[in-house]
Amino acid sequence: MGRPGRRDPAEAPEPPSAGNVDVRLVASSPEATRQVAEVLRRCFASSEQRSYPVGTGAAGTRLHLTVDTARAAEPVRSWLVTSGSSGNGRAHTDEI
Repeated sequence: MGRPGRRDPAEAPEPPSAGNVDVRLVASSPEATRQVAEVLRRCFASSEQRSYPVGTGAAGTRLHLTVDTARAAEPVRSWLVTSGSSGNGRAHTDEI
């Protein structure tokens, strides 16, 4: 049984198509989430971002977007080719 308000990982949505990554950003500041999303959009082709209020009084922001790792900009493309996965495949305990 999970924590209240958390989804069971077994109920997680289907993964995105090959080469795409769904990104969820959560911060207390809407500006912080926009800044991180902007960096991702400069590195990868991405979908239109969607944002939602979160937290007490909805002071925070949760932002979702999908990036296409097959359409990376330089120098990210070079870095992706030379970098590798950590290979442990483990999720953090607070991930949904």
